[in-house]
Amino acid sequence: MSDAAILTEARGLFRRKRLIAAALPATVLAYLIYIFFAFGVPDMIRTADTKNARILVSDSYSHKVHVTRDNRDGSVDVAIEGERKGRYPAGAAPAWVTLGDMTEIDLEDGHLITFGPELITYDIPGYGRITAQPGNRGVNAELPPGDVPDWINASKNRLSITTGAGRLTITRNRSEVFRYFNGWELFFFTLDSPFHGLGPGEVLSRAMAGDAAAIWRDFWTNKMWRHSDVAWAIFETILMAFLGTVGAAIIALPLAFLAARNFTPLGAARFAARRLFDFLRGVDGLIWTVVLSRAFGPGPMTGALAILLTDSGTFGKIFSEALENVDDRQIEGIRSTGARPLQRYRFGVIPQVTPILLSQILYYLESNVRSATIIGAITGGGIGLLLTQAIITQKDWEEVSYYIVLIILMVMLMDTLSGWLRRRLIHGKPA
Repeated sequence: MSDAAILTEARGLFRRKRLIAAALPATVLAYLIYIFFAFGVPDMIRTADTKNARILVSDSYSHKVHVTRDNRDGSVDVAIEGERKGRYPAGAAPAWVTLGDMTEIDLEDGHLITFGPELITYDIPGYGRITAQPGNRGVNAELPPGDVPDWINASKNRLSITTGAGRLTITRNRSEVFRYFNGWELFFFTLDSPFHGLGPGEVLSRAMAGDAAAIWRDFWTNKMWRHSDVAWAIFETILMAFLGTVGAAIIALPLAFLAARNFTPLGAARFAARRLFDFLRGVDGLIWTVVLSRAFGPGPMTGALAILLTDSGTFGKIFSEALENVDDRQIEGIRSTGARPLQRYRFGVIPQVTPILLSQILYYLESNVRSATIIGAITGGGIGLLLTQAIITQKDWEEVSYYIVLIILMVMLMDTLSGWLRRRLIHGKPA
């Protein structure tokens, strides 16, 4: 080809690249516009509840103390997160709550709520006093003159006031104050534990004095956070992933020999094995989870079987491709010694594919630990079940944060452990 022809072709190629580069931004923009409307983004923005989102986010790193008054008999209870397990003993309350015939709740910065025998008042700095007299005829609320601000929701049978200091909700039968505090309260010890309220140094000194067993028992059996149940759920999730992954590898290895071209000359047998692998890995693990749950009922073993079925197809394909790429010279060397077929496979094939097999098994084990969380939410086992229950109730989102942190730590641990095992088993390095 002449220099002129080469130059002409180069110029044409350059022009085509310029046209493609010029058209690419417009194509991407058009695609993004299509996605914006096709996926219903405008409707999602319109229906989004930012107020509820802010409440859920704040609940994830804080806790609230409930001061509840029964409007029928005038009794007042104080409980952390409103739970019976976090209820203060009769006659006891935090320092900002004064119990008595007139219960005063000091939310600081001038915010003062009073539960009287009949009237309930809320003094709000810069706005005024709100009074309510709940009864059979409704809440009977009286607000300061002027427009009702958006942080007050008032109706005949319900009054809700949300300020930066806290929240007051009044209905016919109950009045309730919520005050938020940062941190996960009662994470270590509940109110009935003698170690509640002690600092780390005091707890350590008590442990050194012989109370270590009691300290551990009160922490491990914490009724609010259920540390023992959470630890078992984590173990159940890891066990689910381990049983499914290892079981799939055990099943897939002999079937991989059947699907490998250099070990099974019969085409029909190879075709059947490969289509079986396609079927198993073509159906997603979540679908297998739903099918097996209907067939065998919920439980962690159902989740392990779902992982086993999906990974059997994946491992079968990976292992068969690894077997087709083995070096035949090693197999011939073993054959020359008079070894039988099983011996040739054991000493001439398995050592070649072991690094690939172990690497893939460990990688999928790490991945299946994450998948077992979702599968456990469907089958009713592991940390996924606890996480789903906490999300559905929308009551204690600090527990959701707790479970998510544990899941992240679990995945990090499995990543570190699988990396260490790969280096140890494949490369022979201890670290």
